[in-house]
Amino acid sequence: MTVAPFDVVGIGENSVDLVYRLPGTVAPNAKLAASAHRVSCGGQVATTLAACGALGLRAAYVGTFGSDDNGDRVREALAAAQVDTSHCLVHDVPNRHAVIVVDERNGDRTVVWHRHPQLALKVEDIPSSLISGARLLHVDDLDEETSIAAARIALGAGIPVTSDIDRVTDRTLELVALTNAPIFSSHVPSTLTGVADPEGALRKLRTGHAGWLCVTLGTDGAMLLEGNRLHHVPAFAVDAVDTTGAGDVFRAAFIYALLQSHRPVDVLRFAAAAAALSCTREGAMTSVPTLSDVQRLLRAEV
Repeated sequence: MTVAPFDVVGIGENSVDLVYRLPGTVAPNAKLAASAHRVSCGGQVATTLAACGALGLRAAYVGTFGSDDNGDRVREALAAAQVDTSHCLVHDVPNRHAVIVVDERNGDRTVVWHRHPQLALKVEDIPSSLISGARLLHVDDLDEETSIAAARIALGAGIPVTSDIDRVTDRTLELVALTNAPIFSSHVPSTLTGVADPEGALRKLRTGHAGWLCVTLGTDGAMLLEGNRLHHVPAFAVDAVDTTGAGDVFRAAFIYALLQSHRPVDVLRFAAAAAALSCTREGAMTSVPTLSDVQRLLRAEV
């Protein structure tokens, strides 16, 4: 039997984050001294793939880097996480970067980011053979047309697709339709459907989608609609210090458990445990838990 070279191929965002911890929220015209400051590597898909690597999956990243020090920094961080970047492109512009302000009272954060237009990944940049040879494709909605094209390639090859959907555009439903298991940020299902209740919004989306539909709900845990059966897992109780990257880690753990053929409720619980652990650590890629970390928390909660 031929073994796929990669368990998961991810297409989407990487970033270098400038993280500032503050004693409270930022008010208009305020000046606040940061209690701590650090530089951290992240980005939606890059962090998800780093977490996949920590869980023991073979991961490959497809994206673009800038030619500056930040581009080198995030590439080195991915290499350290055992993520293959040989199919990435480097453009002679600054790498995507963000300023993240963390409220040290509860770990909540505000993100301000910038990405040079030349960093967009184009449809013609997609490595089709890499995708069709993987066990799973994971995409975000950063370069939406490219993600849609990649999802079509995967589905045509019988490869399952998961997605990180954080915003709503006129093509969001097209991307959702091409995803076996779309994972929405908390606000997206209600924005797409006009239904405020998360369960009601997922059930409305069910009319146009036959796969799993998942939404992350922060401190309220996560929901997954499997057919007409709703699974809801509450968030694990932890002392949060930084929620940056928690959603990305959730998606990595979801992918891991899905590839292990776990039951839907167990996929959801495993992902929620991993996300909770990431909140107890600072940063995005630096917060990812190992498989033994997640298993230990799951055993402690039984």
